[in-house]
Parts: sequence; C-alpha cells; structure tokens
Amino acid sequence: MTHYLESKPRYEVLDGLRGVAAIIVVLFHLFECYPGNLLSVYVSHGYLAVDFFFALSGFVMGYAYDDRWGKMSVTDFIKRRIIRLHPMVVFGALVGVCFFYYTGGIELYNKVDDAIWWMVLLQALLMICMIPLRPSMDIRGWGELTSINGPIWTLMYEYVANILYLLVLRHLSKIALGILVVLSAILTADLTLHLNIFGLLQEGAANYSVAGGYALTTEQVYIGYTRLLCPFLMGLLLSRIGKKISVPGGFWTTSLMLILMLNMPILGGENGIVDGAYQLVCILVLFPLILTMGAGSKLTGKRSLAFCRFLGNISYPLYITHYPLIYMQTSWKLRYPDAPASTHIMVGVCTLIIAIFIAWAAYKLYDAPIREWLTKHWARKN
Repeated sequence: MTHYLESKPRYEVLDGLRGVAAIIVVLFHLFECYPGNLLSVYVSHGYLAVDFFFALSGFVMGYAYDDRWGKMSVTDFIKRRIIRLHPMVVFGALVGVCFFYYTGGIELYNKVDDAIWWMVLLQALLMICMIPLRPSMDIRGWGELTSINGPIWTLMYEYVANILYLLVLRHLSKIALGILVVLSAILTADLTLHLNIFGLLQEGAANYSVAGGYALTTEQVYIGYTRLLCPFLMGLLLSRIGKKISVPGGFWTTSLMLILMLNMPILGGENGIVDGAYQLVCILVLFPLILTMGAGSKLTGKRSLAFCRFLGNISYPLYITHYPLIYMQTSWKLRYPDAPASTHIMVGVCTLIIAIFIAWAAYKLYDAPIREWLTKHWARKN
C-alpha cells in the first residue's frame, strides 16, 4: 500500500513563463484574425509556444515524478494526472458549447448553422473523453480534432505524453532518453527544413514549419507527434541531468527572451528554409536554455512572486478557454470588415481582457476547488 505524496515545491519562474507563453498564444490567435494585415506580423512565431509547453511539461514531469516510483503506484500517477488535466478539459468543452452558435452566419464557419444541438453536445462529450474527430465529423468547417474548442488537440497529445512516460519513459536511462531526443530532433528537422524523409508532408503554406497537428489526417498526426516528442523528451532529459543556470532577474530575463523569440517576424521571405532553421534553433537550443535558466533562478521580491503565481494559475485555464472567444472575434471581424481600426483594436483588447478574466475566474471558482476536492476524496483514498 502506498501513501499519498504531497506536491513538491514549485519552480515559480517556470510557472510565470507558462503564463507568459499562454498570453502570447492568445495574442497570436487574435492577430491571426487579420491575415495579410500589418497586425499579422506581430507574434509571428506564437505557435511555437505550444512546443515550449511540451518542453516545460516534460521537465516538470521528470521533476515531479521520477524519484517517486516505489512510493507512488501507477494508479496514484493516473489519478494525479487526471486531476491536474481533466477538470479544465470539461470546462473548456462547456465554454465551447456556450459560444458555438455565436460564430455562425459566415463562410469561414460554414457548418455552424447546420449543426444540430445534439451534434454539438456529442462533440463536447467526445472532447471530454479525449476522442479526436475525423474531418468528416467536423461541425464548424475547419476539420479540427475537436470542432468546439480547437486548441484541445494539444491536450490530446499531452495525454499521449503522460501515457508514454508511464509505460516507457520512466524506465529509461539518461543515455537511452538522449538517443530518443536525437531521433526526435531529426523528425523536427524533417518538418522545419522540409526534408520530407517519409513523404508525409504535402506542399503548402506550412512548409518549413512545425505549425500544425490539429487535424486527424496522416500529415497532421505526424506533425502533432513530432511537435510533442522532441520538446517533451528534451524537457524530461534536462530534468534528469539536473543542470541549472542562475541568471539575474531570472523571470524577467527569461520572459523577455521568450517574448522576443515568439515575436520574431517571419525570416527569409520566400526562402522558407531560413525561418524553418530559426524554428529548429528555438526548439533544440533556445527553449532548453530558457528552461535551465528558469529552473535555476530564484524569485526574491514579493511582487514578482505574486505575479508569477498569478500567471501560473491562469496559464492552463487561459489556454483551454480562450479559443471560443477567438472564433467570435474572427466572426465579428468578417461581419464588420469596414469598421474603424480603433474599433477593431478595442474589440481585440476587450477579447484579451475577457479571456484573462474567464481564466482567472475558472481557476479560482472551479479548477482549484475541484482539484482540491478530488485530491481529498479520490486521490488520497487507498
């Protein structure tokens, strides 16, 4: 019989960085509403925040669980991961349902108006059960893994990472894990340099990029697993190596680095390999560097500590709940393309503020209380 193990002390700087990355994702999606516009230049590499999340997840997974096997059972691990991840998956499904029909009436979401209410609820149930959708089951028009809340596709891959860790990765030595990192890095290079080693990549706008993974097609599944494996494995390996770098102003320094990296304009123009090489460097070099700096740096000021905790608390709820608002923002933009620029800016700013407020409220009133209750009444039971 095992006893419930309390959570370890947190890496506060890494919590703060997770929040920074989540806000950048929201900004990236907001600016995506204006393709071809000057706004689309900003946060051009915001999608790389997903790869950073996977790297951070691998690092935290190793830190939180590697030395607990023997004291913690497989069942304990599964309970902990479900409690950490799934309450917000349920909440994200509910938010997606509530906002779904507000995005109809435009060509971009050409299936929304024809979607029957029970189809929407069925898709919410499938999302809660982490069952991906085939493109033929799409009820929005984008062919996503889940039609009611697009970014949930990354949580499906996160669950895969948890299963891989439970079944395989926790048993591997650092050398074996390092070999997997090298092999997965080759897959990342296959995407970013468009080597197309396996002939799975189609010619298109996403060449020389890791952007993708959101649909249940051969190409998109390959992209999704590639985006998951290299960062997650590298983060896990870094946690086992234990090398940390302390830098002055750790959170602010690493935040600035992350913001600059994800805000970098598209490089090389039509020569996509230049930008692909930049993405490869971010994933293989810069993200690991930021992780080691964030893990090795301490927070001293009370305000910095409170700010990082706030960012860490809202990061996951913000990522899970913001995209239904992006659907609405996109729909509004297409309905009123001739509205003054100041109006578009005001709507975008309000969308960001509302997204952060919903995330904060979801954490305080739902996620934290639910996880506390589940921990007390489910996880602690032997």
